[in-house]
Amino acid sequence: MPDELCDEPSHHDILSTRVALSGRVWDVRDDELAYGPSTLIRQYVDHRGAVAVLALDRDDRVLLLRQYRHPIRSREWELPAGILDVPGEPAVDTARRELAEEAGLAADDWRLLLDFFPSPGGSNEAIRVYLARGLRPVVSGFEPTAEEVDIEKRWLPLDDVTSAVLEGRVQNGTLGIAVLAAGAARANGWRTLGDAAEPWVRHPRS
Repeated sequence: MPDELCDEPSHHDILSTRVALSGRVWDVRDDELAYGPSTLIRQYVDHRGAVAVLALDRDDRVLLLRQYRHPIRSREWELPAGILDVPGEPAVDTARRELAEEAGLAADDWRLLLDFFPSPGGSNEAIRVYLARGLRPVVSGFEPTAEEVDIEKRWLPLDDVTSAVLEGRVQNGTLGIAVLAAGAARANGWRTLGDAAEPWVRHPRS
């Protein structure tokens, strides 16, 4: 469709790049790039990317986790999630592992809910959110440490979580966009869901 609303990939010659700060989880990178007649320098967080899981049970309840997040000094409600920190591991396998480790659950039905960039002005982080259904308990053998030790779990109806997002009572960005997307997908008979194994072609490191 000629008037289809769609982001447009745009590639410019990288004249130089360097790691300005090497971090424990991600780096800060400086790129010098040619942009038309200009030369620009842009600094951004160089992120591996992450996955999140909206686990939905038979009663349309969403699994939420409350965990301490130091940068915002809050114990916030969020979805099971994790960084793509195992080289070569497919994103859906990372999601399966995170759901098992953080929630003690496995799922028989995995679908792609959406992909998004949470902060494209300052980071190349890409997040892929899966919808997991057909849930069952599983023993992962994972031993929580640090902030993961006191994670709180709660099952709440999807509509109640959506209300909490719209009313500003919960403000985790991934949770917000995921529950709104899930509500829209449900209203469309789940026809907008994608294949969990769909290639992640828009990931900056793909």
